Amino acid sequence: MTNVLQPAGPLAHLDLGVTGMTCTSCSSRVERKLNKVDGVEATVNFATESASVDYDPATTTPAELIEVVEGAGYGAFTMGDEDEADSASTTTESARNAEAADLLHRTLVSAALSLPLMVLSMVPALQFQHWQWACLVLATIVYIFGGAPFHRATWANLKHGAATMDTLITLGTTAAYVWSLYALFLGNAGMPGMTMHMTLRSNDAQMDHIYLESVGMVITFLLLGRWFEVKAKGRSSEALTTLLTMGAKDATVLRGETESRIPASDLRVGDTIVVRPGEKIATDGVVTQGTSAVDESLLTGESLPVEVAPGSRVTGATINTSGRLEVRATRVGSDTVLSQMGKLVTDAQASKAPIQRLADRIASVFVPIVIGIALLTLAAHLIVGGVAPAFVAAVSVLIIACPCAMGLATPTAILVGTGRGAEMGILIKGPEILESTRQIDTIVLDKTGTITEGRMSVTEVTPSSASTTTTLTEDELLRLAAAVEKGSKHPIARAIVGAYEGELPAAEAYEELPGQGIEATIDGSRVRVGRPPAGYEGTGTQVGVYVDGDLAGTIELHDRIKDSSISAIARLKELELEPYLLTGDNTNAAQAVAREVGIAEPDVQAEVMPEDKVDAVKRLQAEGKVVAMVGDGVNDAAALAQADLGIAMGAGADVAIEASDITVMNNDLSSVADSVRLARRTLRIIKSNLFWAFAYNIILIPVAAFGLLNPLLAGLAMALSSVFVVTNSLRLKSFTSSE
Repeated sequence: MTNVLQPAGPLAHLDLGVTGMTCTSCSSRVERKLNKVDGVEATVNFATESASVDYDPATTTPAELIEVVEGAGYGAFTMGDEDEADSASTTTESARNAEAADLLHRTLVSAALSLPLMVLSMVPALQFQHWQWACLVLATIVYIFGGAPFHRATWANLKHGAATMDTLITLGTTAAYVWSLYALFLGNAGMPGMTMHMTLRSNDAQMDHIYLESVGMVITFLLLGRWFEVKAKGRSSEALTTLLTMGAKDATVLRGETESRIPASDLRVGDTIVVRPGEKIATDGVVTQGTSAVDESLLTGESLPVEVAPGSRVTGATINTSGRLEVRATRVGSDTVLSQMGKLVTDAQASKAPIQRLADRIASVFVPIVIGIALLTLAAHLIVGGVAPAFVAAVSVLIIACPCAMGLATPTAILVGTGRGAEMGILIKGPEILESTRQIDTIVLDKTGTITEGRMSVTEVTPSSASTTTTLTEDELLRLAAAVEKGSKHPIARAIVGAYEGELPAAEAYEELPGQGIEATIDGSRVRVGRPPAGYEGTGTQVGVYVDGDLAGTIELHDRIKDSSISAIARLKELELEPYLLTGDNTNAAQAVAREVGIAEPDVQAEVMPEDKVDAVKRLQAEGKVVAMVGDGVNDAAALAQADLGIAMGAGADVAIEASDITVMNNDLSSVADSVRLARRTLRIIKSNLFWAFAYNIILIPVAAFGLLNPLLAGLAMALSSVFVVTNSLRLKSFTSSE
């Protein structure tokens, strides 16, 4: 139960690595223990072997929280800043590798001993004089050596009054082993010349039947299944590990004229770093000198390098492919894009989806219920059958009912799905987002920077035929306009300057005229660039160029549609999402863009203010639609937060990214469709995992209870169910863009 006491002040956050958990019953137990502490709200995830803890610093400390976990019988360590995260990742990976190696060793030894044990038990022709005693030796080694991980965990949990999956395994195998000892020493099974036939049903069991082959093979199957689980955890978290370790470890800092090499963790905001060709950019910053192409594929999934020049923003962990760059650091440490990406993925993997909470609640009470069913099975068979069938049926129930597959169903899929998303530059902030993507039926798109490139470009230069001065050519008209606009930082000015490739003349007597534009003297003439003549009805933006007060021509500019936008919107429609266009731009421009990308005219709303965007989302929601909003600017943040699902373009404003549920790092609208597909695919995998995990238990527990299942087959079925769930989740690693 979550602690209901209100904290005295703001909660602090702590991420813990938790070792020693073997199933979701363990994680549920650790979670309950942490939540009993005053002022603590904790979520423990078995698949990620981590705990996300919010706590009141006035009532408890991180050291005390670690003691709580250790008091429950598990290990714990902090996962804090970037250095601690690297250390924690290494600690977790080392522990996982050691566990996998130990499990593999025990599995191989157990398999080597259990195979002859099973063959002797199944084939009467091979049962030599005193074969059963040889089987006892083999089974004893497997029970003690192979079963040690289960027995140790059972003992540790029993000391704390808890029962887990390991409890069922130990109870089942111990019961089969003890029964076999009874049959050998006190029954007829130990007599020379005794032969035994393998049975598939517990109802066929006899008083002189021994179950040493079940002890050996059940432990072998379960060890193999657990080894697969541990290896799968490592594979599914590869993307996150890669993400957390891809940053540069060192940086070359320029102080005055001196270059020095320092650890990247020592960088401070304002430092100037030198990045040579082939080197990683150590932190987020702005280029102050040099031009180059930067490979951002590690972060965005986009293979085409991005050209950068002075004033361009660059991101840490990207690679400088050509020229020498000097970069002024603007974000360092945990504030960088890379660190924030890692935190988003970690938080998404460590938290729980609503669908998982149901499975966790069931798993937390499952073990005692199964023990009760096993006791009822034993009693029922004692009444209607014999001691041997009753005993074997109860053992089969204990073994078949281990809730491991149920516990792995959701977290493994989330782990693999969010990790694959990170590889593709898609950040899903939380598992509850998966269910939101299934429900949405409407997607609202911002225009500038989302459908379009977000920067103006010159599309047409038209000299005026009615000019009373000498008629200018297109090149001459653009040259004069660019010379005037050279000193301006306005996007339109930058587009005009960028469109002219020649050398610009000097501008004198530069003057800004409010509401009229900019004026300067060029080659002895007074040139003004500003408001166009009346009557323009185009779909872009038009400026007029005036020479000595006379209109010399016009220049038309457009915000170009991204190459991927048309196909991306078609893909969104294939996902049964109805697209809407919402923009602050003029109506003509909005309608032109909508026509080109395939959005219906009634679904376009232009010339809207930020508050109007929120109202538009609310209006759609009031009509019963479940709305996703895609945007990139500060003016989109409120609408992103209002929408049922907010998707931010990664190149946009920080506030928009913070307000969103999914962030698309490569700024490509086609990745929005990919993010919806990935989230929906992950949810489908979770549902199929849960279906088979529940179906497996619902079907096979009654089969075992009615005495129709041998413990050997029960152990095999249980191990295979866990392996199925994990391998089904790993299918998400092959997810690719639909293009």
